[in-house]
Amino acid sequence: MMQPAYSEQDRAFRQEIKDFVAKMLPADLARRGRYDYHPRRDDQARWARILADKGWSVPHWPQAYGGPGWTGVQRFIFEEEMRLAYAPTMDRIGPELVAPVLYTYGSEEQRQLYLPAIRTGETFWAQGFSEPGAGSDLSSLRTRADRDGDHYIVNGQKTWTTEGQHADLMFILVRTDAAVKPQAGISALIVDLQSPGITRRPIWTIDEGLSVNEFFFDDVRVPVGNLVGEEGAGWTYAKFLLANERTTSAEVPHTKRDIAQLREIARVETKNGRPLIEDARFRSSLARIEIDTLALETAVLRALTAGGHGGGAVASLVKVRGSELRQRIADLAVDALGDHGVAVRLDPEGEHRMFADGLTPPVPDHGVGLSAKALFRRATTIYGGANEIQRTLIAKTVLEL
Repeated sequence: MMQPAYSEQDRAFRQEIKDFVAKMLPADLARRGRYDYHPRRDDQARWARILADKGWSVPHWPQAYGGPGWTGVQRFIFEEEMRLAYAPTMDRIGPELVAPVLYTYGSEEQRQLYLPAIRTGETFWAQGFSEPGAGSDLSSLRTRADRDGDHYIVNGQKTWTTEGQHADLMFILVRTDAAVKPQAGISALIVDLQSPGITRRPIWTIDEGLSVNEFFFDDVRVPVGNLVGEEGAGWTYAKFLLANERTTSAEVPHTKRDIAQLREIARVETKNGRPLIEDARFRSSLARIEIDTLALETAVLRALTAGGHGGGAVASLVKVRGSELRQRIADLAVDALGDHGVAVRLDPEGEHRMFADGLTPPVPDHGVGLSAKALFRRATTIYGGANEIQRTLIAKTVLEL
């Protein structure tokens, strides 16, 4: 697969990352990563500690808050090498989404209290945005926080909360003023998920995996000091966070790793007695994905070299194309397995409801996890803002329709 042009310094940096991962990544973590199983908290925390000792656990943070001070291209290279090595996917919510909001808009006390533990993988976070009836239309959220002296009283429900089963804290959007326009009445709070009045329930997804949850808040008392920034400014912080989420949702390094993995599979699987990689129709489908991935990689690198994660229409554009590519490559991998693609081989070390007796369907080792991955990736065009909504944003802001 073609690659964008990298400088000599970038290539040297890539080699440094390769050497470190080859030496420090535990084999058991790489094995689970190869199958793309939903990450376990212990795996993520263990790898975070290893990276933190090197100063690499939060690659996109400013140096002032414990980051390495890397360029956008260096961050991209780092993520790509992590994926290629099958390192555990890190906790995204705390380091990539919540922390930038805290060090940009939070108080100095909040930075000192929360950022160090995020950096070392000691605490995990959830993002309390979506609700029943308030997903892509987030401004219609109904969870409310009423001021009572030096506390807010929170009541409501959040759903589709990614990795909420691992979380200690939640960055939550609440309505603090119902008398103003919807966006102006939203605030952001930090909620300790061990607080009385919180009920946490798992949501089992179509791949029979557990990665999303729902939370119920019944008269939960949250200290006023847990307000992030200013009351009523939560919509501003949410847009800032979602711009980061949509850009990282492009997941180019992950897709490139999946392409390399699919090529390996196609050399083993056969069609009409010949390796699948020699089949003209398969090669054409794979080539289209590789070309589209290269174009997306170039767009993401442009956004990163321009500063930050990109924003607005750029974030929406790469989110749309990246999420669709992730679905296409997963579907093609299942097709490559032939009849074995029908079986969903679940994480044997995970907490799932099927095959409780220990029985699993017969799937070749190179096909483990692929069908479950394809099922789960039905969600990629929904989370972070449905692609239909992102296309509307692009039409309004770029095409001025």
